[in-house]
Amino acid sequence: MKKSDYLGKTIRIIEMKDEPSYTGKIGIVKHVDGINQLHGTWGSLAVIPGVDKFEILEDK
Repeated sequence: MKKSDYLGKTIRIIEMKDEPSYTGKIGIVKHVDGINQLHGTWGSLAVIPGVDKFEILEDK
């Protein structure tokens, strides 16, 4: 996916490397930085596509 494809999407974190407390968190992608990390409303840590496992939830 392109960076812009993630913006505004709601994701659920399935597994974040070395951060088990983020498992199951849901949030909206608010920013994609220059190295393609996703930042959003789930907390202060970025989700890294290709490293962390997450799913994009369907828009309601």
